Amino acid sequence: MKKGFQITLALVLILALAACGSSAPAQNPSSQNLAPETELIVFAAASLSGVLAEIAGTYSEANPNMNLVFNFDSSGTLRTQIQEGAQADLFISAAQREMDQLEGQGFLLDGTRLNLLENQVVLVVAPGNPGGIESFSDMAEALVAGDVLMAMGNMDVPAGRYAQEILNYFGLDHSELAGTGVISYGSNVREVALQVREASVDMGIVYLTDAVDHGLTVVGYATADMSGRVILPAAVLNESRNSEAARFFLEFLAGDEAMEIFSAWGFTPYV
Repeated sequence: MKKGFQITLALVLILALAACGSSAPAQNPSSQNLAPETELIVFAAASLSGVLAEIAGTYSEANPNMNLVFNFDSSGTLRTQIQEGAQADLFISAAQREMDQLEGQGFLLDGTRLNLLENQVVLVVAPGNPGGIESFSDMAEALVAGDVLMAMGNMDVPAGRYAQEILNYFGLDHSELAGTGVISYGSNVREVALQVREASVDMGIVYLTDAVDHGLTVVGYATADMSGRVILPAAVLNESRNSEAARFFLEFLAGDEAMEIFSAWGFTPYV
């Protein structure tokens, strides 16, 4: 082999290796263990839709290769979808019952369930407060008199069960009230909030976070004696295709940065 050809071949090899090295993408340290464009499917209670949209933006800035996909609905509907085989990585419920049912049937990844947040049940009124309702006691009197229309969640969703507990606290029979036509229903708590905001009803029972989200006027705050504690549990699902990514995101949700955002929306950390 001639000397000139050897030098030319060496230069070609050096340039080729340099080109390969310069084309290698830099890893994002915050997401280096996750595959590019990892999709994470989060099933979450409807009351979390606004706050999780904000948190997703914050999380995505640090994890640009993470594609967060949310499915928001009532916790009962989401539980049924999971039971019927819907693909999901993480579930955040508005109540313990739905999470308990999934755990009892083996749908949760061991060791991942935690109580994430607390919410509060409140009484809200339509713009201008046409029914003149100023408290839960006023609500009870007006319902008995038949002077108002109140929105609440269906009995198969947590918001509806909390509302029924409040009616029981005031000695009211939900079934009897329903028969008199003074109650309107929503399939999830956001539907209830929308009915109040649009003045389709005089008042409604929702979560504090939905009142904040929809700019509703709160006239009553339910105590633990009235409705019980409103605890939101979360867990990675056993059939998750991205359980590691789901664990990372759940850890972020339980951390200080996310909790600041949750607090701004009316949630409180679980204690």
